[in-house]
Amino acid sequence: MKILVLWLFVPLAAWAQSVPPPKDYTLLGAGIRTRPEYDGSNSQRTDIIPVVRYYGRPWFARTSQGILEGGARWKLAQGFDVGAQLAYEAGREAKNGLPELDWGTSIGLHAEYERYIGPVPIDLLARVRQYTDSDRGTQADLRLTAGVYSGHGLLAGVFGQATWANAKSNRSFYAANDGGLLFTSIGILGSYDLARHWVMTGSLEGRRLRGDAARSPITERTSNHYASVGLAYRF
Repeated sequence: MKILVLWLFVPLAAWAQSVPPPKDYTLLGAGIRTRPEYDGSNSQRTDIIPVVRYYGRPWFARTSQGILEGGARWKLAQGFDVGAQLAYEAGREAKNGLPELDWGTSIGLHAEYERYIGPVPIDLLARVRQYTDSDRGTQADLRLTAGVYSGHGLLAGVFGQATWANAKSNRSFYAANDGGLLFTSIGILGSYDLARHWVMTGSLEGRRLRGDAARSPITERTSNHYASVGLAYRF
């Protein structure tokens, strides 16, 4: 089991019933995650992962939107923030003649909009990530999360995400010639208050490769799953 400070999906649902999601508390902890060796692999692996949630002004750090990222954010309107982030990006071992890709980082921009539709809290995130290794290219995410339950210490939600990759990104990771839609995913997420300061988090995600990546010589299957559970201290 490789112990790294990994990008992760350990969502931290934090919705109230009558006000926008608060950002005035911090979570810090760790968890475990099972994931494919890479998207498209037949093999699963287990990682130790961080659980992080911090929103200051302007600084932030989080693992609640699919990756480990941190940076600065600015509020432009009620429920609407824009920002810049530095994020962890996973690599891939050598496969079918393609060279190994080390883990790395990306820099980018994001915009996030939060509101209620009736009683349902909605979070919409648009994010662009440029790898600091320019040969790895650029990816863009569109992610929608909706809260479905809040009560008795339990918070639960559902999400969907689509990620696009440019030609350079697809070429470096999958030996694919063209850019386009890389994958789509759906999942569930939640947290449970174990005590005043202790929170358990969890998630389950199904992901499906699309386009040229799904036909890559290293793609052994087009669908994969991710699952995680974590324990965090709330400040």
